[in-house]
Amino acid sequence: MSHGKGGHGLRDRYPGAVRRDAPGRHQLLRFKGHSVAWLPPLLLLALIPSVDLNTTGDFRMITWVVLVPGIAAAICGVWTTAVFAALAVITYITVDSVWPYEYRSGPADFVLVAIGGLLATLACVVRRRGESRALHMRDVADTVRRTVLRPLPSAWGGLDHAGVYLTADAEARVGGDFYDIQPGPHGTRVLVGDVQGKGLGAVETAAALLGTFREAAYHERDLATVADRLETRMLRHRDHATALGRDDGDRFATAVLIGFSDDAPDAVDAVLFGHEPPLAVGPSGVRALPAGDGLPLGFGALGAGPPPVRRLPLAPSETLLIVTDGVTEARDADGAFYRLGDAVGRAVRQDPRLAEPARLVAFVRDGTLRHCGGHLGDDTTVFAVRRRAGEPLGQRVVPWAAPAAGEGHERGRLRG
Repeated sequence: MSHGKGGHGLRDRYPGAVRRDAPGRHQLLRFKGHSVAWLPPLLLLALIPSVDLNTTGDFRMITWVVLVPGIAAAICGVWTTAVFAALAVITYITVDSVWPYEYRSGPADFVLVAIGGLLATLACVVRRRGESRALHMRDVADTVRRTVLRPLPSAWGGLDHAGVYLTADAEARVGGDFYDIQPGPHGTRVLVGDVQGKGLGAVETAAALLGTFREAAYHERDLATVADRLETRMLRHRDHATALGRDDGDRFATAVLIGFSDDAPDAVDAVLFGHEPPLAVGPSGVRALPAGDGLPLGFGALGAGPPPVRRLPLAPSETLLIVTDGVTEARDADGAFYRLGDAVGRAVRQDPRLAEPARLVAFVRDGTLRHCGGHLGDDTTVFAVRRRAGEPLGQRVVPWAAPAAGEGHERGRLRG
């Protein structure tokens, strides 16, 4: 599943990387926007009688017309299948009656064709109901995805950004990877992370961390306080899971917390929670930012103290590239890892425009999927962000305006 810019065309190029929804299987049976799923059974319905009438009486194949509603049941709707079932019976009666009595297939084969059409229609009903359930579950999953990974406006908080998120689970549309941008009075903060494990427990943990980030990143002045709030939320979430008797009470998350501010136009503040350091990608090349010594979220008590906030140089033309394990641990058929830094470096030297977030994310996404043949071993997030030239960072919202002179007493009185 892709999310954000740079995610179009993925299903066509790498079918193994994303799930195919049940109704989506029939998209190939369309011509100029109109369904032609009825065409294969119709051609077969015409072919079988034609062959039967042009062979000898020793080779009768009119009974094969039972295949027509069977094929229709797999690719057509219920009413279309029912029509083909009826046509198969009518065709059988018409063609069989043309032959001399001694060569006719007889009532037994007629019953076979009739029962076959009925069963094909019932099978189509079951298939369509299954597809409806699949669509409903997809809608539910999409709602969860939009809740966890909310859509980000372009130029949000004074930043250019692009993100792609692909789930390793073929039946899932959301997993444990997460990212978000939160502008506020103290600048714009970015969070990218990866929850350990899979399933709904990982999604729940990601949602808890993102909820805390969106509040703390807006209200807290110091990035260290935001980091502390995230660690506390992780511990509280684990305690809650343990109290419920669940077996994921030791879950943790790696993350990268970035702070952009107008006070440091040529730098960013960063806190790394056991995560791979970001890459700074610019027209002049690629460099890895220093690795932090912070422990993953949930393991803070095992360290000597909270992870430090580091101010790292970042030119206005450079883009921060942050990826999760799906990229760094992608393997090819020989078991070799995907060398992200080398691949991006070569591409940027050939085309400096690749440093733009949308182009960079699309390149890393395609390179990862090519390297692993479209078979992802883990949820994969590629996120790129950089400052927008000439735009202020953050977001300053006044909850309510102060009353004008002389209005305070009147506003506070009860009015009859």
